[in-house]
Amino acid sequence: MNQQDLIAELGERQAARRQQRRAFLKFAGISTALAGAAAVSGCGGGGGGGDGLGVDPGANTPPPATGLSDGDILNFALNLEYLEAQFYSFAATGSGLPANLLTGTGTQGAATGGRAVTFTDPVVRQYANEIAVDERQHVVFLRTALGSSAVAQPAIDISSSPTGPFSQAAVAAGLITQGQSFDPYASDENFLLGAYIFEDVGVTAYKGASPLLKSEVFLSAAAGILGAEAYHAGLVRTVLYAKGIALPALIDATERISNARDSLDGPTDVDQGVRGANGASNIVPTDADGIAYSRTPGDVLNIVYLNAGAVPRGGFFPNGVNGSVNTSTAG
Repeated sequence: MNQQDLIAELGERQAARRQQRRAFLKFAGISTALAGAAAVSGCGGGGGGGDGLGVDPGANTPPPATGLSDGDILNFALNLEYLEAQFYSFAATGSGLPANLLTGTGTQGAATGGRAVTFTDPVVRQYANEIAVDERQHVVFLRTALGSSAVAQPAIDISSSPTGPFSQAAVAAGLITQGQSFDPYASDENFLLGAYIFEDVGVTAYKGASPLLKSEVFLSAAAGILGAEAYHAGLVRTVLYAKGIALPALIDATERISNARDSLDGPTDVDQGVRGANGASNIVPTDADGIAYSRTPGDVLNIVYLNAGAVPRGGFFPNGVNGSVNTSTAG
């Protein structure tokens, strides 16, 4: 059995376990509720921007009137899951998601530039395999919940070319200079740094988007995915910190990437690397109350588009994302 088949089989086993725990009873409720939401507010492509989507992180704050349906918000999340799933799938197996997981509304595109990592650390390899399964299942879950309103995978660039998004992110972080290449598939450490770019953003994206959801069922589903993404982010940050004890440049790289993300997503300085203080690490980036921070959908697009302005495309999504939430926020 090749690695891609193994990832698919592990995903099927996870689905079977969920069925045994009767989780799909709630899953069916999501699909039914979403069908009703779609009838009231469509979730096709075009229009709409990231501005005005900021929310008070307080638990009792009602969702703002954004004009977005729950389907719009879940489709925004699906675009991000396509990106993460493709990166991890290629890194772990050398192949991307199967064709039957890429179709939907909007313009379908290919994921280009990914390839398998030749892992030398068996722990990192096993983590990559596990996260690849989880991210694939997030795509399956959201597509099933959204049904016929699910957006197609847009064009995704996960290449290591000097002009590609990984390299441009590394230039912005000061890890390399313009014209050089950052290859996230070249080593265990590079893979971890590539994953670090995504994982922290995913956690803040789900936390920022969750209060916008009107349905408690959708909120429960989003919270479940947020929990999984937080586990992934904590795992990646932990391994980078552990390896950084012997190779301090890795810890410095997380600080540089963190500063680069902060330079893209507005004037606030909330992003954090893994370097701690007073004899402690900083595996869990939180505010003074120990609470994870949020990003608006527009801020998230600033980072994945690698642009601090209000633009409809760029970076890891060269033609933009599909759905009505598709424009980054003006800084």
